[in-house]
Amino acid sequence: MSEKRIIATNNAPQAIGPYSQAVVYNGVVYCSGQIPIDPETGELLEGSIQDKTHRVIKNLEAVLEEAGSSLTKVIKCSIFLASMDDFAAVNEVYGTYFSTEPPARETVAVKTLPKSCDIEISCIAHI
Repeated sequence: MSEKRIIATNNAPQAIGPYSQAVVYNGVVYCSGQIPIDPETGELLEGSIQDKTHRVIKNLEAVLEEAGSSLTKVIKCSIFLASMDDFAAVNEVYGTYFSTEPPARETVAVKTLPKSCDIEISCIAHI
């Protein structure tokens, strides 16, 4: 019987609500959505959508590593954008992290995101 394991790391932003950074169950890591918050300052990153995308993926990477996984083990990503005008730029950065055997993915535009940021990404990975 598998047990649920809660993942928490100081190398990624702390949860801003009643949720965990990730949960591991049956060898699968379910990462909550990450937004472009700098884990050292706790502040939302300013700058280009490319800079923000890098920050979000680095946050996910920190959570995955704490769980005993990595970006190479990601099975699926969900990308949420405040504007589809950012799709091409986000896709370009995303592709640098998932250049071979990319995970399944959807990208959707939403009305608003936490802290009124431009991007949020969640993922599912295996250990």
